[in-house]
Parts: sequence; structure tokens; C-alpha cells
Amino acid sequence: MECFGYSYPNYDIAALSNAVSRERFGCDVVQARFYTGVPPIAEDPRWHGFWTAKLRGMSVQGVQTYHRPTRNQKEKGIDVRIALDVIRLAYRGSYDVAIVFSQDQDLSEVATEIKAIAQEQDRWIKVACAYPVARHITKRGINGTDWVQISKELYDPCIDSRDYRPRMNRA
Repeated sequence: MECFGYSYPNYDIAALSNAVSRERFGCDVVQARFYTGVPPIAEDPRWHGFWTAKLRGMSVQGVQTYHRPTRNQKEKGIDVRIALDVIRLAYRGSYDVAIVFSQDQDLSEVATEIKAIAQEQDRWIKVACAYPVARHITKRGINGTDWVQISKELYDPCIDSRDYRPRMNRA
């Protein structure tokens, strides 16, 4: 949002995942997962409604969604859930490339563990970190991963045509 000047999370995660995967790795996504914190309705009814509707829309598209309630507008446990899933799925041989759309450096530990799993299983596994870039904002990826920069030109065709914001909050 900040990088490209949008006022709300307007991405279509299935489209964006496929665009990044095709551009960087030349393949389609087999499975997309989405993790987020959702504020309780009493804390923030507007964002609670937005995320509830958007997650439902993602699920209809076949995206596996995971959410946790936020506390004081902070996500709790999302990075742990991502880490567990990336490691578990690598251990099971469920993927060759995991693209994580996050810049949380706590996930650098995952990259280290995936390298160990790849060595133990004598197979090739890649963990990449995808993140938006613009001239006015300096960003970097998760240490130990391949960095995949998302330009506005790659992002814009992946904007979700559905607007999950309550009608009164659209502007």
C-alpha cells in the first residue's frame, strides 16, 4: 500500500503469486496460502469486516487462508504459523520453491532450516522473499532468501477487482 500509493490492501493474492512465480521462476503456483491478523469486531468493525470478506473471497479462489485475532492492532503468531508451514511442507516434499510475501526478519531462521532440510533430503529447495519496491522507499528481503522485487508494473495487473471495503469507506 505504502510503496505504490494505495489506501487499502487491494491485491489479488492468487494473481500476484502467479505473476511473481512466472516472472522469477517460470512456473505457476501450485498452492497459495495467505496469513494475516484480523482485528476483533469490537476493536475495529471496519477492518474486521474487510478482512472477513477478503479472506472469504480468497478461499473461493482456492487460496488457503489463516488468520489470528490482532491485539491492540498487532498481529500475534502469524510469523510462527508461516514458519511452521514452510518448514513442514518442505519436510514433506510439498514444494521446490516457497515464495514468502513478507519482510519479517524473524523468518530468516526458516531459510536456514530449509537449507538443512534440502541437504538432509539431498534435493533442491528454494525460499524466496517477494516485496514491493519503489524509488522513494528502500526495502530489503528476508536474510538467507532469494529476493524478488515487485514493481508497480507487475503489481497493478494483480489488483483485485472486488472491493471488500464497506461502501461508506470507499474513496
